[in-house]
Amino acid sequence: MSTVLPSRPPNRAPDPAPTRPAPGPRTRPVPAVRAGESNTLAAPAPAPAPPARRVRDPFVDGVRAVGILLVVALHWLMVEAAWDGRELEVGNALAHGPAWLLTWLQPLPLLFFAAGAAARYDLARHPGEPGWRFAGVRLVRMARPVAVFAGIWALLVAALPHLGVPEAAVERVARIVPQPLWFLGVQLALLALAPLLVRTLRRFGGARVLLVAAALPVVVDLLRFSDELPIPGWPNVLLVWAVPFLGGLLDADRRLRPGPAGHRARTAVPARLVLGLLAAAGLAATVLLLLVGPYPVSLIGMPGDTMSNLAPPTAPVVGFAVAQVAGVLVFRDALGRWAGRSRLVRWAGARSMGLYLWHLTAMFAVSGVVLLGVGAALPEPWTWDWWVSRAGYLGAAWGVLVAVVAVTDRLAGSRARAPLARPAVSTP
Repeated sequence: MSTVLPSRPPNRAPDPAPTRPAPGPRTRPVPAVRAGESNTLAAPAPAPAPPARRVRDPFVDGVRAVGILLVVALHWLMVEAAWDGRELEVGNALAHGPAWLLTWLQPLPLLFFAAGAAARYDLARHPGEPGWRFAGVRLVRMARPVAVFAGIWALLVAALPHLGVPEAAVERVARIVPQPLWFLGVQLALLALAPLLVRTLRRFGGARVLLVAAALPVVVDLLRFSDELPIPGWPNVLLVWAVPFLGGLLDADRRLRPGPAGHRARTAVPARLVLGLLAAAGLAATVLLLLVGPYPVSLIGMPGDTMSNLAPPTAPVVGFAVAQVAGVLVFRDALGRWAGRSRLVRWAGARSMGLYLWHLTAMFAVSGVVLLGVGAALPEPWTWDWWVSRAGYLGAAWGVLVAVVAVTDRLAGSRARAPLARPAVSTP
């Protein structure tokens, strides 16, 4: 007898009724991929990464602002001028007595360091940009305020003699005020080399590259002062200032590539102790070279010196640059905290180009009013009258400079820039 099996077990729940999928956006079917073809629809191309978020590096902001303000202060302390009715005599107040010691406060290494750091942060935001284009963009940025500066001074040279200013005085001042433009030319050349220098730092390591860079100006000086193969010292205009510029590239590269925990990137800036020792070594090398070499003790050109340590820069300036940059890096955290809170840093950083271009103009404007307008002589440097007059003189020059920069920045189309920024993400 056959047994009829039930269609489903008696204790099993009934099958659920078929349900329709929830309505959703209609999608087009992906066609099959034939052999040898690529499926461009199956894997859509990823969206481009958003631009890196910008955050501040207040330390570099502070270094740049302090450097600019020191340039202004030192040049204004140097002023020594006299008008004899026919000729404007311009001297240097730092050439009197021990005042040459103030030349050791000259901040050009800080400015080139800040330029190198800013260049590295800009390169991180524009990876793969060739050096000529990188420098070209910054050339256009520099050209506007420089063109305004040159145009205004061309008008002044033509107009001031007709307004009663002696032509000899105008010509003398007009030869002095453009002299700081050399800095912009050297900076532009280093900016063009910045992509290559970054690759060199990463390939060979920061310590090796800096050691070679610091040695090259010494070699140039050895040849320059030798009897067998004397060469001009002008290659050092680029080689000397490349040393602090490389320091800025190196410091910024470390902050962009901190490396995994417990490991430093190959280009990492060393610890405070090493930086302190490096600063001491740089200072010792500077003093030694000044003692045994043919160099004057002043770190800038002085009346009466047989040569200048700045035109062209010499080997002692390399040691000084190493000491100055390493010294400020020792206090990086503290200086960064101060700069992040300082309104003066933000104000000066946003107007650094204008302050640099016009500070000598402001100095001569005040001196000219005293000498030619009032008909009084400037006090002898470092006398009691000189010290008493400093507050009024510096205050007047500062007022003129602030007013001139406010006007010329508008003419150049410059806007107050945000503090120096860097990408928040690491770059390969």
